[in-house]
Amino acid sequence: MTKPRLLVIGAGGFLGTYAVQSAANRFEVIRGNRISSDQPGTVQLDIVDSSSLNRAFRQVQPNYVLLLAAMSDIDRCEASPELTFATNARGAEHVANACVQARARLLFTSTAAVFDGKKHGYSEDDEVSPLSVYGTSKAWAENAVRSLLPSAIVLRFALVLGFARKSGTNALLDTVMQKWRAGQPVSFPTRETRNPIDADSLSKIVIAILANDQVSGLYHVGATDSISRFELGKRLAARAGVSSELVRPLTTAVPGRAPRGEDHFLLTDKIRKVCSLGVQTSDQVIERCFS
Repeated sequence: MTKPRLLVIGAGGFLGTYAVQSAANRFEVIRGNRISSDQPGTVQLDIVDSSSLNRAFRQVQPNYVLLLAAMSDIDRCEASPELTFATNARGAEHVANACVQARARLLFTSTAAVFDGKKHGYSEDDEVSPLSVYGTSKAWAENAVRSLLPSAIVLRFALVLGFARKSGTNALLDTVMQKWRAGQPVSFPTRETRNPIDADSLSKIVIAILANDQVSGLYHVGATDSISRFELGKRLAARAGVSSELVRPLTTAVPGRAPRGEDHFLLTDKIRKVCSLGVQTSDQVIERCFS
């Protein structure tokens, strides 16, 4: 039987490369990227430009759409609010509109940054309260997607770990390991707490719930426990065989750094009821990154 067609928007990014591989068994995957490519199974599109997006949809005629493309550098977003809104908010709205016209099922990835991080443990029912331009753009996009396409899935996560499967992505582990291999210390905030997830597990969860037509709405995903970024740095160094002296605590605010919530622990009870690919502890997430 012919596989349903999945358009992965942002397929060339850090998570996109994992998602494309995870989707291969279930879907005919079309990789959507802003940069032109003559490789088979790719289409050029720009979510900021609705005409470009609609042209790609007419060409691909997707049954399913995974929207990963976004401005995700929170500091860059803070410095460029208009571009951030055009990309993260209006861009998501354009994709949702295109999905409505194509009758395609959509999964949109969002962030724990829609919360202010002033309490421990956020459920899907909590009101959003973003501190940053990035978080505000994503909260706006969530509302637009769910209003235009009630059948869509919105998936929030706090921190994704893993090594990039191609160069040029914003994978945290690659950046950190490059500095450690050069003998350079890396500073990690002591007051920022997250429940991470590894990119491989996340991509499998994304594809599993996207393929389940009975699932819709808002979901949180991440480890069952939370961990400070500083403690995370120490455990990553230990797993990588790196000296703990190269892990430095960051206790004061850095000038020019966008505001971040201190405690972004996303409660994941809801997604565990619909997805059997459960994520375990932060230590297990770290192990999966290296294995």
